[in-house]
Amino acid sequence: MNKKGCLIVMLISITSFAFGQVNFEDYFENKTLRVDYLMGGSAKDQTVFIKELKEEPFWGGSKTNLIDQFGFGTFKFKLIDAETKVLLYSKGFNSLFQEWQTTAEAKELKRAFYQVNVMPFPKRPVLFVLESRKWNGEMEQIFEYEIDPSNYFIGKEKPNTIVSNRVMGEGDPATSVDVAFIAEGYTQEEMGKFRADVKRIAGYLFDVPPFKHYQNNFNIYALEAISEESGTDVPGENIYKNTAVNTTFYTFDIDRYLTTFDIKTMHDIAANVPYDHIFVLINTEKYGGAGIYNYYTSCSSDHKLSREVASHEFGHGFVGLADEYYTSEVAYEDFYNLEIEPWEPNLTTLVDFDKKWKRMLNDSIPIPTPRTEEYNDKVGLFEGGGYMSKGIYSPVRDCKMKSNNKDEFCPVCEEAAEKMILFQIGK
Repeated sequence: MNKKGCLIVMLISITSFAFGQVNFEDYFENKTLRVDYLMGGSAKDQTVFIKELKEEPFWGGSKTNLIDQFGFGTFKFKLIDAETKVLLYSKGFNSLFQEWQTTAEAKELKRAFYQVNVMPFPKRPVLFVLESRKWNGEMEQIFEYEIDPSNYFIGKEKPNTIVSNRVMGEGDPATSVDVAFIAEGYTQEEMGKFRADVKRIAGYLFDVPPFKHYQNNFNIYALEAISEESGTDVPGENIYKNTAVNTTFYTFDIDRYLTTFDIKTMHDIAANVPYDHIFVLINTEKYGGAGIYNYYTSCSSDHKLSREVASHEFGHGFVGLADEYYTSEVAYEDFYNLEIEPWEPNLTTLVDFDKKWKRMLNDSIPIPTPRTEEYNDKVGLFEGGGYMSKGIYSPVRDCKMKSNNKDEFCPVCEEAAEKMILFQIGK
């Protein structure tokens, strides 16, 4: 075996030891435990309120990679064996609450946001633990709740039946990435259009590396949630529609930010299939979308830039990539602490650049790298990103995570996406 091969084996061994993956069959059943809660507060504080626990019929996640190895997300939840204190499962995530906390409104007002975490159903009592990332980058525990899986207050109601079709993929959910596309703003008469839209939008995701190389490792489900009216809310234009999961433009008063706060209904619908990620497809020609890490992705179906928006937002929602733009209008204030390294793989403040893409830099590339045509498609250190023009750097002059002008992800984002796919499929 050559030196490179030895190094790869060593890294795999170190990773397996460091994250101590447990045996699924020893601790879990092949179904889902769902924890619903409210996360509320202001810019300076947060409180968690348990709403309900549910047992759902499918588990769509990996049965081998159960413990998070990325360290991504503003929040993380853990399942810990109540008796032995062994870590059984963990996952990082973001939420609309965390984004709202960085807005001006959060300095004057308290709000609560619905949150859902899903995990494999435990065989024995566990501790459900929530952690939040502090301004200094460290994670702190904010909530703990013991769950006995035999508790008869864990709801076992079957999900309301939604017509679902697997429109792409034939893989085992345990070794595939399962994406549940939910119809939003489609009436009963428009479900044929929805099925065609899912195939088209999913096809956009698979147009670009690394997703195109792993298409056979994805299962794509179309869930036909029926809306009373076609379209979605556009509050800035006084347009309001009665739809399945209550999406709206003008989230945080940004006209293109297309989200839903109705996380409960969204997950009720998704429970009809095994899923790793939820993609809400909104029946509108207006430009917009959202991608929130391990929360959901959303996108308008029929804008001329829906191809670009779909893969950009999926980069946020599924991979955990950051926005690399810094001139567009946003609602956030002081989103990044420049004294610490961002957790996102495609931004750096140079505090700990060795852990980012430093190894990809060519010796001929100047640091920092000028944003000039000479360095188009070169991996460098370009100042600006994460809604800030100074003190934070992105890998290339332009990328799918910066604008709608690029057809592909940059090498840094592509590598991050590939690592996430491999983890999800149990590699």
